[in-house]
Amino acid sequence: MTILTTAAHCPALDGIDARTAPATQVTPQGAAWLASASAHPGSTLAVWEGRPDAHAVLPCGTAFDVVNVPLVLGRRMLDLLWERGPGSGPAAVHRGRMLLFATPGTAQRLPALLAWEEWGPAAPAPAPLCHGHGDAVTVPPLRPGPGPSRWLVAPDARLPWLPGPDCLLWAFLHAARGPAPVSISGSADSDASVYLVSKRR
Repeated sequence: MTILTTAAHCPALDGIDARTAPATQVTPQGAAWLASASAHPGSTLAVWEGRPDAHAVLPCGTAFDVVNVPLVLGRRMLDLLWERGPGSGPAAVHRGRMLLFATPGTAQRLPALLAWEEWGPAAPAPAPLCHGHGDAVTVPPLRPGPGPSRWLVAPDARLPWLPGPDCLLWAFLHAARGPAPVSISGSADSDASVYLVSKRR
C-alpha cells in the first residue's frame, strides 16, 4: 500500500505562501458560490435573503462534490488538512456528520483511490460517503445559530479553493490510521497554530 505524503499529490500547493485562518461566516460571495450549484441560483439567493437561517438542499457535481464522514473522523481530517496540508475548502457539520466540500469529480475518484489502497470492511474506519453528480446535500444556514447544522469553514469567496481526491485521501488515511502524519506540503511549520497554514483563496 502507498500512503500519499508529498506535495506532488496536491498541485494546489504550488506557489502558495499566504497563511490565513478559515472563515467562520458565509460571505455574500460564498453564498453566491453555493447558490451557483442550484439550477436556479437567483431563487436560492432570494430565499436566503429572506431567511438566512434556512437550510438548503443543493445538487453536487457542478460547483462541488462532498465527502461525508463521521464527525470525529472528519474533525481529525480537518485538523490534518490545516496543520500539515493545504487547508480545506468549506466544511460543515450536519446531523453528526462532517461534510467536506471538494472539487467536482472527487466523488468518483476517491472510492477508486481507496480501493487501490485496499480499504475494505476490515479497515480501521468505514470508507467515506461520496456525493457527486446526481446527488444532493443539505447545507447549513448562512447565519450561525443553534441546531444540528453549522459551518466550521464557511465559504467566503466566489470561487473558493477546494481539495481534490488526492488531498482528501491523504487526510482520510492518516486520520483513520491514527499516527502522526508526515506533512503533505513538506513545508508546514511544526510550531504553527492550528488552522494557520497555507491555503489558496
